[in-house]
Amino acid sequence: MPLKTIPIKTGALLFLASLAIAGCKSNPNLRANKKQISFKTIQGITYTEVSRTQQNGLSFNEYGYHLNPDWRLRFVSADSVALFSPVKKAFLNFPLALGFDSVIYTNHSFLKMRQMSKDSLVFELLLAKNDSLDVGGAKVFMKFYADNYITDKLHTTAATLQHYKTQDTLFVMQLVAKANLDMKNSFAAQQPVQLISKSPRVAVHKFKTVADLALNNNNTSADYMNPEYGITINKAYGDFDYSFSVYVDKAGKMYYGEPLTAFPEGTYRDNYILKSTAIMNSYIKQYLRNIPGETLGMKHASLISLHVKGVAGNNNGIASR
Repeated sequence: MPLKTIPIKTGALLFLASLAIAGCKSNPNLRANKKQISFKTIQGITYTEVSRTQQNGLSFNEYGYHLNPDWRLRFVSADSVALFSPVKKAFLNFPLALGFDSVIYTNHSFLKMRQMSKDSLVFELLLAKNDSLDVGGAKVFMKFYADNYITDKLHTTAATLQHYKTQDTLFVMQLVAKANLDMKNSFAAQQPVQLISKSPRVAVHKFKTVADLALNNNNTSADYMNPEYGITINKAYGDFDYSFSVYVDKAGKMYYGEPLTAFPEGTYRDNYILKSTAIMNSYIKQYLRNIPGETLGMKHASLISLHVKGVAGNNNGIASR
């Protein structure tokens, strides 16, 4: 579940102030807490996120999405926070806007401080839409420990603390059992399906979004929830271009899903399905080896999207979305 983002045209601070005023009008209980939060007492301390969970304590949801604890941060000043970029392998400074009722805005995310000490932080993710902010929260909680607290007091590592809990494993086991019993209950695989070409005529590439805080691009959830693959078949019987979804079961077998091209019902759609199904059953099944998706080491049925391009003759092409 990615952090919610919305465009802020007039500045996050002004936006937060207007939301606080509107919130106080609709909720008198908020009037008692108009003081902005301050991070002065913890400035300079580096914190690492050790868990990100829903209200039920699980880090996986029913769609298979894992809430990955991947933030590292330290508050630099009253209006700046440093966030670690795995791509740049360095901390980058981001603007920090402070609202009322312990609400802050940074990195395209609205967060509400629930707990703060020199050892730990707990934020709750807030959802924003248009000019309103859901102070009830998204019921997703981000827990951080100070790096020195992890090493000096807990005598462990962040990676150990981030490890999956038993309740997560049991929940995923239930999802796996349902998906393998009926592919209609398939869910997104933490380790997505691998398609491996067995022929020089066929090229496969998985579309991937590279997260980069420096470019304000940190949302890669689409790669997780809807894996997409480009398949180029050279020396095909003719030129063609089809996009369709495919179920891949726990054994790696493929089953046609539905077309991914928008068109009305009727003969054209039926013909599209007929031909693209034939492509899957011939070229794709013949020239690809499939490794099924898996979550927490358990193989299960999952749904993927294919963009298949056929190139006649000796011309080479590249499949695109």
